[in-house]
Amino acid sequence: MTADVPTRSPGPTTPAARALAPDLARGFMLLFIALANSHYFLTGPSVLGGYPQNGSGLDAAVTWLISTFVDGRAFPMFGLLFGYGVAQIVRRHEASRPRVVRRLLWRRSAALVVVGLLDALLFYVGDILAAYGVLLFLGAWAVRWHDRWLVLTALAFFVLTSLPSDDSLVISLAGPDAAMLPPDAGTMVAERALVALFVASLGPLGFMCPFMVGLWAGRRRILEHPERHRMLLGVTASIGIGAAVLGAQPVSLMLAGVVTPPNQPTLELLGSLHDTTGMLGGFGFAALLALIAAWLHGRRRPVTDAIAAAGQRSMTCYLMQSVIWAIAFTPFLLDLSGTLDVAGTALLATGTWIVTVVLADRMRHAGHRGPFEALVRRVTYGPVGVPKARAMWRSVSRAGR
Repeated sequence: MTADVPTRSPGPTTPAARALAPDLARGFMLLFIALANSHYFLTGPSVLGGYPQNGSGLDAAVTWLISTFVDGRAFPMFGLLFGYGVAQIVRRHEASRPRVVRRLLWRRSAALVVVGLLDALLFYVGDILAAYGVLLFLGAWAVRWHDRWLVLTALAFFVLTSLPSDDSLVISLAGPDAAMLPPDAGTMVAERALVALFVASLGPLGFMCPFMVGLWAGRRRILEHPERHRMLLGVTASIGIGAAVLGAQPVSLMLAGVVTPPNQPTLELLGSLHDTTGMLGGFGFAALLALIAAWLHGRRRPVTDAIAAAGQRSMTCYLMQSVIWAIAFTPFLLDLSGTLDVAGTALLATGTWIVTVVLADRMRHAGHRGPFEALVRRVTYGPVGVPKARAMWRSVSRAGR
């Protein structure tokens, strides 16, 4: 018998080893998430799907754009890219025993849960990092599954989450509650604690399908080598985005005030149609960005590199958004929820994304990872491998100047 010697962890990926497409997709995904999250803070005499219904014509146009291209489309892309990243981690440890890989993923899971719950309590109650941490804790058992089981599991959860119900956010009549807009710090913690635990517990059900698809795609390195998968990516982008745009129209036109909301059973069907096609749209947008990355190969520009830098620091940039939402909308801070309209909130979200891209690009030039990426890597890989990876990062960064 051979000795059961643990395999040394290869540590985190260095900049030179990173492919453009996943980072570019993560960078753009942050804009989608900002637009998807920020309008839910708005208040008004009548709210539908998180949008006040008493806005201007510009507000109606922005509502149509966001509900068509962003709402229910950002988080499937987030889940896909999360699963893809997990597949990359597993591939770097393919020589390790399954138990070693599971423990590594569980450490990463614990870091996500802790950071996500703190973010939900202190800044943005809708944080999904904790839900992804729980998903990873469960998904760590699936990383060695046969492709058939990944696809069947993804399909099963796709069908499950497609069933009509009144839980869809795009048909909700509720405005922001005390968990979103707490009147004081005590209420904030008390109201958010239960909501954060609820999201962390049930969120994985909605994210399981794109996570499994991401694991499958990551095994084939589809986003890392888009030039080898142009046909698959082109079909996915065309069908996914086309279905998302068409499937969104009944709800998007209703939210924009063009058509009158139907009765409740029909409304639930339309909400399900919007969310189900949104899942396909998330896959389609990821495929489109991979094709763009393939087209940009060999001719990258500063803007592309800056967006990719944000993608490399997506957790830090995502948490920056939470801080901005807390400052802008919390009643005992700036309290802009009743002041901004849909168009103004979209402008704030876009501006926030641009600021995070600029800051991420400055970190790239300075040879620094994002602070929360460094934290998660330290928890995942331990203190030994991180300084070595940091030194490699800086040496590559200097060589590229």
